[in-house]
Amino acid sequence: MWFNLYMAIPKDYLSRVYAGVLGKIIGVYLGRPFEGWWNDKIEAELGEVWYYVNDKPAVARPNKPLLVVTDDDISGTFTFLRALPDYGNSLDLTPQQIGQSWLNYLIEKRTILWWGGLGNSTEHTAYLRLKNGIRAPDSGSIALNGKVVAEQIGSQIFIDGWAMVAPGDPALAADLAKRAASVSHDGEAIYGAQVIAAMEAQAFVERDLNTLLDCGLSVIPKDSVIAGLIQDVREWHAKDTASGADWRKSFKRIEKKYGYDKFGGNCHMVPNHAVIMLALLYGEDKDPGMTFQKSLMIANTAGWDTDCNSANVGCLNGIRLGLEAIDRGPDWRGPVADRLYLPTADGGSAITDAVQTALSVANVGRALAGKKALAPKNGARYHFELPGSVQGFIVEHDPDCAQAQLSNVSGHSKRGSRSLCIAFQYVTPTQSARAATATFIPPEAIPITHYQLLACPTLYSGQTVRARVEADKKNDASVTVKLFIRTYSNGDALRLIYGPAQTLKPSKPAKLEWEIPDTDGEPIAEIGIEVSAESPADGRVYLDELTWEGTPTVIFKRPTQDSGMWRRAFVDGIDHYDRWWGEAFRMVQNVGTGLLIQGTRDWRNYRVSSSITPHLCQRFGVAARVQGMARYYALLLCNDGTARLVKALDGETVLAEANYKWTYGKAYDLVLEVAGKRIIGSINGKTLFDLKDDNHPLQDGAIALVITIFTAVKLVRLITVVI
Repeated sequence: MWFNLYMAIPKDYLSRVYAGVLGKIIGVYLGRPFEGWWNDKIEAELGEVWYYVNDKPAVARPNKPLLVVTDDDISGTFTFLRALPDYGNSLDLTPQQIGQSWLNYLIEKRTILWWGGLGNSTEHTAYLRLKNGIRAPDSGSIALNGKVVAEQIGSQIFIDGWAMVAPGDPALAADLAKRAASVSHDGEAIYGAQVIAAMEAQAFVERDLNTLLDCGLSVIPKDSVIAGLIQDVREWHAKDTASGADWRKSFKRIEKKYGYDKFGGNCHMVPNHAVIMLALLYGEDKDPGMTFQKSLMIANTAGWDTDCNSANVGCLNGIRLGLEAIDRGPDWRGPVADRLYLPTADGGSAITDAVQTALSVANVGRALAGKKALAPKNGARYHFELPGSVQGFIVEHDPDCAQAQLSNVSGHSKRGSRSLCIAFQYVTPTQSARAATATFIPPEAIPITHYQLLACPTLYSGQTVRARVEADKKNDASVTVKLFIRTYSNGDALRLIYGPAQTLKPSKPAKLEWEIPDTDGEPIAEIGIEVSAESPADGRVYLDELTWEGTPTVIFKRPTQDSGMWRRAFVDGIDHYDRWWGEAFRMVQNVGTGLLIQGTRDWRNYRVSSSITPHLCQRFGVAARVQGMARYYALLLCNDGTARLVKALDGETVLAEANYKWTYGKAYDLVLEVAGKRIIGSINGKTLFDLKDDNHPLQDGAIALVITIFTAVKLVRLITVVI
């Protein structure tokens, strides 16, 4: 067994995690348009897949598919890993706790998974087991779900994060992988996940592929099917290398011995694990850039579960070969611009980027190793400290915009070493250069339906945005810079709102500060920076950092300029949330507890209030510090004539209770305030509860409207929610 008693953090750890995250999402975006195709169809219609194929007619009928999409491979990988920080980054993390994280972050039939039904979708089957009180690892066991269901591919596609938090420690990675995989899988599916996790963990300190394969084999039974297929592919590769045959010959062998006809279900682990091994071995090249590209080509051209296999291959090679290998080939990163989506019940984390995700993963790994968390540029949201990173910023090409380009460069930073360069040509008072990044669902992602994009904005009215910019010393004139936001307004058109302007002389830095104004309930879709000039000018401006802070001051209501996106700014964790009613919010729940969630994990101390009219529900109220469907504080009125202050965390605890008579059809003003450990609950202006939670208090999170029922259909009506 490969084992490292004291996990050492490599000096380039964050950079290598970033390369792994990039490799993962590049692999997904590359293989996603033709997922499920077989090799003969791919080669006939696409040829060898050496680059993104979104614009090719074979995959663009009837509409060109998006490149950056929601996908279970990405969402599951970086969501289920949150179990570690949620439970104190403890190495004693259990499968039961990981299963509880499924119940917290998943919204049934809406987020992350393929919701294909009991006995058909492995993950949906496991979720239903968990929901009905069956704890992991029983929830994913062969004994309960059968061998075919338990050995599908999901455990492998979700596993990369567990490896990235254990750099150089494959035994730990394999152990974490087993715990995580057992929530939904069993048997060979766990072995395949452990192999990938061990190889990726060791890849932080070892580049040789055969050494990594030996490492992967060391953590699983020698008589397993996975171990046998790895040995087979290695032997076939050795023979083909000697004879000059390419990967196709071994792929035919895989089809014959390990094909879908022998390993059934919708998408079995074994055939696809064999494709990963095929891609890694036959993709190996003296040039790291060619290795990265060729391995992805084989994984995608071979077919079957192309995005999943490509994602694992890309992640492993990203970690072991680094950013340099990704950048030595074609422009993998430019079209992606670091963008990724993580739709969960934690809606404020859905719109993110590869840098923020990599930093989050790396800080979990550092915590496990007893190291202090990293916070580049004092925790700035957009810091551009990783080479080549743009963190979702994209140049705008509107008719009133000048030509511009973005690049990540060294220098021009006060608290770091890198910045984002905006190179512009011929800006004028009426023709500016703009670059922006999404803070909510971008327009092109609105139609995404396959894996639903549930999200909350990350930026709100009342918060203060701060940025540092610097003009290049070679600029031929002073320029004007200002921050801007766009909100979804009438008909979901984007409305442009500017912050204060500032003149920037050549070689001079400036600080921009702006309190976001009231947007009348319109969600903020993006934030950016604009550059203009009094007379035509060329040059460069460097965005050193951009961040925001503070609790919002905002009323959530139906905007004056009505649109659909203000409703989508709420994460819909209830059964019915229809738009045609007269109230701003009408919640209908069929059974159990439903939440309508708004906000982010950045919110800590605040006051939330709402006027609520109940109709037939058993209990209703407002919640604060909401961290998903099963982690929050709530002030509730209950149909047994009581008001309760409850805490949801691995079950529900009543923190305080008081008698309170209420009637259906009457409006009640509920106020819940959180400040440190203190929690205050008031109804109709009277304070009922004022207490401290000293037992693992929830520290941060969003707000929500809560409704619980146990039989029949119930509803509550709400006018506005104020924070």
